[in-house]
Amino acid sequence: MRHLNDHRKLGRTSAHRIALMRNLVAALFEHGRVITTLPKAKEARRYAEKVITYGKKALAATDPAHALHFRRLALSAMGNNNDAVKALVDTVAPKYKERQGGYTRVLRAGFRLGDNGTKALFELV
Repeated sequence: MRHLNDHRKLGRTSAHRIALMRNLVAALFEHGRVITTLPKAKEARRYAEKVITYGKKALAATDPAHALHFRRLALSAMGNNNDAVKALVDTVAPKYKERQGGYTRVLRAGFRLGDNGTKALFELV
């Protein structure tokens, strides 16, 4: 049973795993798609959905202080990557203004040469 198991450990320490997720999500917003392994993509999807919601809330905020608050939450979630936050708020979040979730997709992309790991295409819808 999987009770109370809420994330994949990916064979890394917690600090390494958090850094990996921040970098994957930042790369997704800067490039639009990332090729990675299937378990990493499925785990990064959770983070990306939350960060896109922060971007949408930053756009919808009427008070500049609230907009700044959500930009800073997104900045924190992506490891202080200013370029990724700018891309999120300026290009990604307006695309999903009317969408209620499901902003990303994970597609299988064959197997990796060397260790035969399952590759995945992690992209914005």
